[in-house]
Amino acid sequence: MRPIRLHTSNRLEILADALAEVLKRPLPCALDKDVIVVQSKGMERWICLQLAERQGICANCRFPFPNALIHEIFQNVLGDIPEESPFDPEVMTWRIMKCLPFLIEGPGFEALRAYLGDYPQELKLFQLSERIADTFDQYLLFRRDMIESWEGGHETHWQAMLWRELLKDAGSNHRAALAKAFFETVKTLRGEIKGLPERVCVFGISALPPFYIEVLSAISKWVEVNLFIMNPCQEYWGTIVSAGEIEKRARKGERGTAGREELHLEKGNSLLASMGTLGRDFLENIYDFEYEERAAFEDPGQSAMLTTIQHDILNLIDRQEKGVEKKDVDPDDQSIQIHVCHSPMREVEVLRDQLLWMFGKDPSLLPKDILVMMPDIETYAPYIHAVFDLPEEEPTKIPFTIADRSIKKESGIGEALLSLLDLHGSRFGVSQVLNLLEVNAVRRRFGLVEQDMDLIRTWVGETNIRWGIDAQSKVEMGLPAFSQNTWRAGLERLLLGYALPGQDERVFQGILPYDHVEGEESRVLGAFSEFLEKLFHHVGSLSRPGTLRDWQKVLFEMLEAFFLPDEEGEKEAQAIRGIIQDLARAQEEADFHGTLGVQVIKSAMNANLDMKGFG
Repeated sequence: MRPIRLHTSNRLEILADALAEVLKRPLPCALDKDVIVVQSKGMERWICLQLAERQGICANCRFPFPNALIHEIFQNVLGDIPEESPFDPEVMTWRIMKCLPFLIEGPGFEALRAYLGDYPQELKLFQLSERIADTFDQYLLFRRDMIESWEGGHETHWQAMLWRELLKDAGSNHRAALAKAFFETVKTLRGEIKGLPERVCVFGISALPPFYIEVLSAISKWVEVNLFIMNPCQEYWGTIVSAGEIEKRARKGERGTAGREELHLEKGNSLLASMGTLGRDFLENIYDFEYEERAAFEDPGQSAMLTTIQHDILNLIDRQEKGVEKKDVDPDDQSIQIHVCHSPMREVEVLRDQLLWMFGKDPSLLPKDILVMMPDIETYAPYIHAVFDLPEEEPTKIPFTIADRSIKKESGIGEALLSLLDLHGSRFGVSQVLNLLEVNAVRRRFGLVEQDMDLIRTWVGETNIRWGIDAQSKVEMGLPAFSQNTWRAGLERLLLGYALPGQDERVFQGILPYDHVEGEESRVLGAFSEFLEKLFHHVGSLSRPGTLRDWQKVLFEMLEAFFLPDEEGEKEAQAIRGIIQDLARAQEEADFHGTLGVQVIKSAMNANLDMKGFG
């Protein structure tokens, strides 16, 4: 068996050099694609740019996520494995939702019965099923021994009983069972395995479950496996612990009554010990397997505060220790800066000012050399667009892209679709409705442009539209049948004013015409009227419960009726269509044919749009 080739470095650019060097060796078949496993679309984009820069082009590569690669390996080794597993969380959710109402009446399910109540609410049942499915999926990945124990009937709590119920109609065709069969097969397998890639490169992933490394190690007998892992320290640091952890273990009296001195715990570099736990455990996991390490570390020196910190981490130096030379900080050193800002908007403004200063100071620095990281990209994305999205002719414009956003937020289509679903049962407030027309794809569908919105807002204000579709919608909310200030009343005033001017005085069949629609404005009125009529119709259709397949049809119709994406937004629209198709496909995979209300569908769509992002 060939060992895993482990490429480590403290600089991502050096790892990119190593990847490019590996890819220089041609595969046996010119049409085969190199497999580069990544954990985000942002990393995929960065690798493509780096390879193109080093090789002149980046072509004939594919970038699967870890789950997709593992499933592909299982298919090639074990043979007949379906593309869709009944134990995928998205499918398992519906299977649990189907059988849980019958199980909670039995012994052992008292806790769930108390949580759901005597008459389980549909949305509450779905959300509980979703949480259980996600938990079971984690068990399949990290607790395969526990799953095997459940299947052997050794435990009788509700989770074990529910799991055995799920096996009745789907068998043991899940990840844990497949993993067991896979490892048993590769131990005895002789000869080649058709379908496996010739070479697999895993790049820039900060952590993987042990199961994934175990699979990659198993296939290294047939496949060249390269791991490109960031390692900030060239010394062995697998046993270092933070000062807090040392104190915690000492208080617990680890190893009997041993004190702090007798534990022989090493702190190493305090910053690395306190913030590098995830990376430390990941590397320790890799070291448990047969590997061949190719390290390429670069000492950044000690010319600035930042490089000094990097130097100390690289060499496992802690300047808090006695006898270690202290480093004086240059008052003009700006390698590390902390800016206190009163809002996210101000943070982004300061960021832009600092970038412009950096570009002015170093003419060789280019926008592609800058990577800005933040904990929650969705919070900052609107402010980034507001601050950085300047006209092309603006001399201080900085080109940028935002990676790893969820589909819901990328160009507004996903969020607008959820807003359409939100309108069901709502008051149809002015801001709810007009916010939909703020989405470019919606305006484009109805032939409106951004400048038309000022005119529409004027009409809505002057016709006194406030909330409610019409008098009947207010009756459904338990209020008197009062049509004034509704959308229907305002629209009738607008249309009648264009067809039959009344000089703001004459009333026609109880309607006072709005006289101020003239000429080219009729085009805007026609488009606005069409938008409202479609909105009333489609939101009204959401009141009918349906199967997952029925909801697929409803959601597809809403996408077609309200959205006309441009070339850039079409990518998002296709991704949303795929999510809707997956939702309907789960009906057959889970054998779930119950009818559902819009609240459950909205919750399911919201979770999938948040989870399935693209860069």
